[in-house]
Amino acid sequence: MSHRAAKGPLQGPLSTLTPADSVLESTFGERLALHSDAMSRWMGWRLRLLVVCALAGCLGLFLLAREMASLPRVDASWRTNADNRVELVRAADPILEPLAGQVLVAVQADGRSVELKDALTLQRSARWVVDDAARQHHHLLHEELDALLSQPAVQFVFAGGRSAYVQTAPRGFTGLPAVYWLLCAMALAVYLVGIVVLMAKPNGRNLLYALITLCQAGNLVFIAIESTADLAMPGLVAHLDLPLRVGFDLFTAAAIVHAAAVHPRRLPGAPAIAVSAWLLAAALTAGVSAGRVPYGWWWVQAAVVAYGLTMVALMTWSHQLEPHPFATVLRRFGIVTLVTWVLLTASLAAAITHPGVLHNIASIGSTVWYVFFASLIVLVPFLSRSQQVMREFSLLAAVSTVATSLDLLFVAVFSLGQFASLTLALFVALAAYSGARQWILTQLLGSSMLTTERMFEQLYRIAREVEAHPERTGMLLSELLRDLFEPMEVLLAERRVRATRVSSDGSTLILPVPALGGDGSTARGSIVLRFARRGRRLFTFEDARLTARVVEQLRRAVAFDKAVEQGRSEERARIAQDLHDDIGARLLTLMYKAQSPEMEEYVRHTLQDLKTLTRGLAAANHSLSHAAAEWKADLSQRLTAAHVQLDWAFDADTEVMLSVVQWSALTRVLRELVSNTIAHAQATRVEVSLVLRRDRLDLQIQDNGEGRNPRAWAHGLGLGGVRKRVKQLGGEVEWRELQPRGIGCRVTIRELSARS
Repeated sequence: MSHRAAKGPLQGPLSTLTPADSVLESTFGERLALHSDAMSRWMGWRLRLLVVCALAGCLGLFLLAREMASLPRVDASWRTNADNRVELVRAADPILEPLAGQVLVAVQADGRSVELKDALTLQRSARWVVDDAARQHHHLLHEELDALLSQPAVQFVFAGGRSAYVQTAPRGFTGLPAVYWLLCAMALAVYLVGIVVLMAKPNGRNLLYALITLCQAGNLVFIAIESTADLAMPGLVAHLDLPLRVGFDLFTAAAIVHAAAVHPRRLPGAPAIAVSAWLLAAALTAGVSAGRVPYGWWWVQAAVVAYGLTMVALMTWSHQLEPHPFATVLRRFGIVTLVTWVLLTASLAAAITHPGVLHNIASIGSTVWYVFFASLIVLVPFLSRSQQVMREFSLLAAVSTVATSLDLLFVAVFSLGQFASLTLALFVALAAYSGARQWILTQLLGSSMLTTERMFEQLYRIAREVEAHPERTGMLLSELLRDLFEPMEVLLAERRVRATRVSSDGSTLILPVPALGGDGSTARGSIVLRFARRGRRLFTFEDARLTARVVEQLRRAVAFDKAVEQGRSEERARIAQDLHDDIGARLLTLMYKAQSPEMEEYVRHTLQDLKTLTRGLAAANHSLSHAAAEWKADLSQRLTAAHVQLDWAFDADTEVMLSVVQWSALTRVLRELVSNTIAHAQATRVEVSLVLRRDRLDLQIQDNGEGRNPRAWAHGLGLGGVRKRVKQLGGEVEWRELQPRGIGCRVTIRELSARS
């Protein structure tokens, strides 16, 4: 028996095939093994190495926090005013506190002085300084300020000649801001996710992913350090900021392009694509870090955009070669990330003439973007198992990036006030989020298309068929899941899995064939679904849970139907027994007391009919061949008594079992049609033909009587009952006039066994 699994270019046979077992063995490079086997693999060197890496990450962050806590500082807050100068906001030192609101013009210590002609010192990262000359000046300025602020005492000179001589002191662990700890914790989480993925299955693709997470963890650590700076970045950090931050961005983009060339499928020319991406990233990083590339910031931004477009193009190409859902989802993620990056770049470009706004965009906008991108990176390897809250967090991070960039863009381009710009940006972002949220989630991960009504209809139909044919459980359940998930390929494998699961890349859903027949036998094999929604979406953890619930509901439906049928059988047996013991006994007494031979014969026929009825009610089902023999004997007896010849023909290509409803309805239809012939047609011959071909039953009754024009007949209880019973069986009935005389009736029932 074979069955087409799905419509589309990658249709597969839904049968017990060896290739299905190979799918189980190598879905995304995984082997379906017992849980104990998986745990035993972890208990080796990988687990020990994972623990070492985790401890190294925690130790590194602790040492960094201790170093940041030991750096001397002046407890004061600064901001950029409307004239692009550094202005004191507040100070904990009583000497500085009266100078709040004054413009700082110089910092002096140990006989050295640094003039502050603009607010460039408040620009924390050289990575987000657009102008080349300003970037070089930024580097020198922070080195000089860091050297001065490292002295035990420092003098601040303000506009108007006022100055203050204050002591510096280490900030301590409690002096580190909450943002620092939050960003460090996120960096550690991103780093550990990359290590876990790599240790779970060491290969080239996971190594690329680990490199990406390491780069993004580095970005988050640098941003955390920047959050602790007051007037100057630590000297070593300021020196390493530009080369490392540029390298983090470009090498992340190169790794993404490399991964897109080899996953989810290896593309033609993948080595050349990967080598080109890495060489470009290395060359541009070295050139920008050494200051040898004019307009270096623009080249880096453009290179990241080019890498993003290349990744989207590679995912599109991969999907054309093989419609893998992972390629579709990664392409959508790439587009979303690229759009937010372009929006951030456009905001910076528009704010070049507004230094104060530029500072806000560079610090706030870039931080929000890196948090969003890190959350997206963490989500990628767990798409098929992620919970809704994780996806919502990534979506909210993207919306926050858009809102922040729009806010700063409105200030720079339209010269709106800060409050008006923020209000408008939040309104636009929240309106877009609330209006497009469901669509975005559906496009990223897809949704089930089968309606609840159709689900229940199919569950009921499959439950009836499984009850009648337990060996077809795998086939029938596969049909339901095909309508639910619309996979490109459905396979039945001989190897059985223990529970429903989704492959790590979300391309495949695997579930064991359940034992639903209730006959005590154990089901064998597994159902393998590949590429949901014709390769446009991933299977998720929610899909596995939904599948398990569908199987459980199907199990309950089968059990309920069996219980109902058992109740019906017991009630039919009771009614048959009552008819036999009560009505049968009375008819038998009446036959013995009959006053004429005609009355005795009539009662005898009635007893025979009652015997046939009670036997039919008592039996759970009837084979078609046995039922046909009983029908022939019954009709022959009736027609012989009426002096009418019976021509009987029966032919069936297979044996089928009739339910009580089918047997009862066909019995009454035959009796009613023959009774009408005896009573009204005055026929001398009746032909009955019963043919079963490919589960289609054709019943024809013809006579040579005097009946004419059946369309003009009044359908009373007799003919109306025939129509009702045939309709109950899902069939059709038709009367027609024969030549030269007589009436023919034809009853057609398609898919007889499906309605048993």
